[in-house]
Amino acid sequence: EGMALPQRILFPPEEICMDWQQRQRPGAGLCNLGSTCYINVILQCLTYTPPLANYLLSRDHSQLCHRQGFCMMCIMEAHVRKVLHSSASVIWPRAVIRDLKFIGEEFEPDMAGDAYEFLRCALEAMQRACLSGSSNVDISSQTTTIIHQIFGGFLKSRVTCLRCQAVSDSYKAFLHVLLDIKVPSSLTTALEDFVTSKKLDGKYCLKCNKCEKKATTSKRITVHCVPKVFTVCLERAADHTGKKISKIVEYPEYLDLRPYMSDTAGDALLYSLYALVVHSGDTCLDGHFFCYTKASNGLWYKMDDESVDNCGIHTVLRQQAYLLFYAR
Repeated sequence: EGMALPQRILFPPEEICMDWQQRQRPGAGLCNLGSTCYINVILQCLTYTPPLANYLLSRDHSQLCHRQGFCMMCIMEAHVRKVLHSSASVIWPRAVIRDLKFIGEEFEPDMAGDAYEFLRCALEAMQRACLSGSSNVDISSQTTTIIHQIFGGFLKSRVTCLRCQAVSDSYKAFLHVLLDIKVPSSLTTALEDFVTSKKLDGKYCLKCNKCEKKATTSKRITVHCVPKVFTVCLERAADHTGKKISKIVEYPEYLDLRPYMSDTAGDALLYSLYALVVHSGDTCLDGHFFCYTKASNGLWYKMDDESVDNCGIHTVLRQQAYLLFYAR
């Protein structure tokens, strides 16, 4: 509907397994190499993303990869195998730190960074690795890699001219969603706010294709196609000074995405929380990151760099969450 069909399917969606194929105790903790807690939390959340871990543990990527030099998929494959299969209680994520510049130019091993920025760059680096060797791939086909098949969905943007009522729709692929929490006190109210129509007037006026002049419009963004893994960042930066919004924003263990869809009719689209990242600190420019993940044995663990400690769901749901990971 209004979206170009891919000319090629780069990874067959039926091969994605959402349930753990191997059940075991949680893997190793990760050494903090000075200021690398923001990297460690993302590596742990990705390691405990069942469809991604299943694929990486199968070694399907490295067996077919002909990429010379840096390949984020090969690095993640080796990392996940090491974390989940090593007998060590703590490992050094050396390969990730060594190639940090290739993941994102802004990252330095001895400088603090932001977990959301690292997640964004890590997913993009994995996406580039999946497209390596596939030349002249059209834009729609690029959203059929294993990374997009797991984390990717589509947003629909509907702009309505309030002068002539002309409607124009556009679509955009996403791997994660950033939500404003200045007013909302829960994830569901932040999502309601995200899909509520916004009026664009004054300097924000858009040119209407039908009227052929600038007009006041309303713009509404909805989730058009849901991802298998829904990744949310609760925007805690109050402004550019690094001032932090430190309030608790409630989030459920089970989330229904149906109310935020372009088509709200139909069965519930249920998701289950399996990982979250917490930032502790007074401002967004300093502090510490740790995370909670659900291991393949179905139990929750607090992962704080080297330490991996069992905890209950009540503890998990009471955090000042920054990133939330939900699986379909």
